[in-house]
Amino acid sequence: MKHHRTDTISLQPNKSLSEVVALCGRYPEEAFHFLREGLTYSANRLHGALSPTAQLVHRYLAEQNLDMHEFAELFHRDQLPEGVAQAVREAGGCEMLNRHISGQDLCWGLRDYARHRWGSLARLVLGRWRIESTLDFGKMVFILVENDLLQKEPRDTLEDFREVFDFDEALSPAFLMTDDDEQADTSKDDASS
Repeated sequence: MKHHRTDTISLQPNKSLSEVVALCGRYPEEAFHFLREGLTYSANRLHGALSPTAQLVHRYLAEQNLDMHEFAELFHRDQLPEGVAQAVREAGGCEMLNRHISGQDLCWGLRDYARHRWGSLARLVLGRWRIESTLDFGKMVFILVENDLLQKEPRDTLEDFREVFDFDEALSPAFLMTDDDEQADTSKDDASS
């Protein structure tokens, strides 16, 4: 999924998120906010935080409603404003600014973000929002794409989200040990030695 800005929502959408939620009717607005936050979390985990240079470029992409391919074409034809073109050069080229996340990577990132945010209640919270599988993540993504609130790469499909992992297993309390729990267990072992 195309990640233009740190919050992933276009600056000039045709419809507001509330309007899109009312039209789709399946998932509540809170679920879409979680998706947006999880996309940022996943992009930062996969690509690192946006540098000020990258923020400038991604803001330009969103303002102009360009995907990375269109942007790269403009860059190679010297048709970008000089400040934006300089930012691309400083970043090492267009390919260094592409923050695309595959459907599978996004699913795993959303799982981790849910576990980080809600711990053993992650499955319950997602279930209350009618998110029962990774395919639901994909349906939400494509609702945003169809309403110009998110961009995708041409190769992205809804099938990328099908059965990425089993929700019950991946969000089971047995699999929710956090890094803090692991460190606490290690500290206990060290103290008893």
